[in-house]
Amino acid sequence: MQKELEAGQTASVENVVTAARSAAAFAADPNEKFPAVLATPFLIADMERACARLLEPFLAEGELSVGAHIDVRHIAPTGVGGRYRATARFVEEKPPLFWFDVVAEDAVGVIGKGRIARAIVSEAAILARGAQAASGA
Repeated sequence: MQKELEAGQTASVENVVTAARSAAAFAADPNEKFPAVLATPFLIADMERACARLLEPFLAEGELSVGAHIDVRHIAPTGVGGRYRATARFVEEKPPLFWFDVVAEDAVGVIGKGRIARAIVSEAAILARGAQAASGA
């Protein structure tokens, strides 16, 4: 197991835009129309996954990393069938948060960038809190 995360370490996630990952898939009403391009929530999810990959070596049994802060701009579209890569670069730890600069690029250039913070937490605690919220307690 790695002892500490070093500033500048990177991890990436590559993906392909499918119809199911497009903004058009979010249309829930016949009057809603969104473009058949990568949806921002999926872009951010892949940025989060890249950050999480960097934290994996530090997780003890029963721990996982969760998103805590997102400041991301989705600045260019990638159409269905297009490939893109989301890369996270570790910047610093300000307990309890780990901060990352993130960027996503497709064949044309940068499509998104920003900053994300994640925390390492107890999976049991997160699930207990989620169950409490789901039960309305």
